[in-house]
Amino acid sequence: MEVFKQFGATPSVTDIERYSISPQWSGKFFKNGEHTKVDINLATLPGLLYKQFRENNGRKPPHKLPVLPFDKTSFEKDDTRFKAIWFGHSAVLIRIGQQNILIDPMFGANAAPISPFAVKRFSDDTLSIIDDLPDIDLALISHDHYDHLDYKSILRLQAKAKKYFVALGVGRHLKKWGIAASAITEFDWWDESPFGDIRITFTPTRHFSGRGLRDRSKSLWGGWALQTKDTHIWFSGDSGYGQHFKEVSNRLAPFDFGFMECGQYNPLWHQIHMYPEESIQAAIDAGVKKVMPVHWAGFTLAQHSWTDPVERFVAEAEKRGLYYTLPRLGEEITLHTSLHEKWWLS
Repeated sequence: MEVFKQFGATPSVTDIERYSISPQWSGKFFKNGEHTKVDINLATLPGLLYKQFRENNGRKPPHKLPVLPFDKTSFEKDDTRFKAIWFGHSAVLIRIGQQNILIDPMFGANAAPISPFAVKRFSDDTLSIIDDLPDIDLALISHDHYDHLDYKSILRLQAKAKKYFVALGVGRHLKKWGIAASAITEFDWWDESPFGDIRITFTPTRHFSGRGLRDRSKSLWGGWALQTKDTHIWFSGDSGYGQHFKEVSNRLAPFDFGFMECGQYNPLWHQIHMYPEESIQAAIDAGVKKVMPVHWAGFTLAQHSWTDPVERFVAEAEKRGLYYTLPRLGEEITLHTSLHEKWWLS
């Protein structure tokens, strides 16, 4: 049954032996660099579930969000050092170093495919966008949560994506879904690899992983740095605020542009998802010159309004004097694009 395929693969004995080499492996699971707690328990769960599925006012757009049509000719024209298109939530297509790189390619319609209550996407028919994309030289996957790694999207990508760089442990899911082991490279924190003229580094975050009851934190999580000789890009990955952002700066800064996690936060899980003000601080800590919020405008995964992340992000960026851009879904941007229109109000 398809619902069981959604879980991916549980780690084998051989997998665990490989993971145990990692400094992040505790003996039973991967751990964060600093103490991290998610405060969901029997006392807090009933109220959380009620708000998630019953209190929907303002938590999703009044109408479906359109995605601008993809222009392959424009995107593959090498007229800039860097260009990107955001498709909502954390799915981003990048052109850098003459390579097409797709990050966290979750184009599915439901962020909770194993739940009896669907978490529906704010945009319609996004899976079909994959068919319009050019060949993907490299897919990057930050971690294995359903809102970042989607079974149906991977099936669509099989004939299009040539290589996969993924967090340590995520490869087992891809192999179960039909991706050749030879196409997959797994990364621990600070692992790096050349890809054409790009140096790609897996950076630490403060989060967790898992797709079922038995594999919590049995794969790693993180962000991605993509650096050429003249362009440095950073995808922060899902994370609570922490000292690792300054370590990213010490090792890899400066960055010309940063895709910053911003959305799906809650006091109960504040240590694994930043508030928007912290997202701006994280960018400053990491040495990012220009930012864009991601991890919003895709799904309702927390109790804040759907526009709260971007509104607070913009207010804090302006307060701190940090350059930012706010593209529509599907809109092509470059390093020099400065879009400040509050399109979500129209």
